[in-house]
Amino acid sequence: MLAVIDYGVGNLFSLQCSLKKIGAEAIVTDDENIIKAADRIILPGVGAFGDAVKKLRESGLFDVVIEEAQKGKPLMGICLGMQMLFDKSYEYGEYEGLGLIEGEIVPLKGEIPRELDIPHMGWNALNFHNGKNEIFKYINEGDCVYFVHSFFGVGCESSLIATAEYGIPVTAAVAKGNIFGCQFHPEKSGETGLKILKAFCEIGE
Repeated sequence: MLAVIDYGVGNLFSLQCSLKKIGAEAIVTDDENIIKAADRIILPGVGAFGDAVKKLRESGLFDVVIEEAQKGKPLMGICLGMQMLFDKSYEYGEYEGLGLIEGEIVPLKGEIPRELDIPHMGWNALNFHNGKNEIFKYINEGDCVYFVHSFFGVGCESSLIATAEYGIPVTAAVAKGNIFGCQFHPEKSGETGLKILKAFCEIGE
């Protein structure tokens, strides 16, 4: 069983529909006991980092996510959920993340060419790094996924598994052992996204 964490931030309906399409047994929940009983966890998220971290802490699930990940349970963060896996974010202030992926979240502004729009929104091809990670086993390098974000991960070279070109190579996905993060939205990325979710659901089987 897969637990999608509901802490008041995230596009849960789209994600639920995508998981149903691939036949995954998924429960959207804020129940600590269900999350602990689950085989794997997805941490979604949209909006601002500081608000999301605050809500995750207020829900009592901040430490639960860390504890379950440290036990070796497969965990995937999506979009803002991925960013929250990092040590720290500088989105409208300075905020501590979950500390599961080494690195920081910084603005695209000032890093990408000025003529490019912010947020980075739309379809971009994935460029694999450090070989082909297991969550990409059903897709190919160059397959496109859907992004919507204004901030991105840096200092995460040791866990970087994919980038997307947007004036510069932008962190698209990270992985460290049982912990995975996608800056893009698999649930909005058509067949490619479904294949990534399917691969995640098979980790540890």
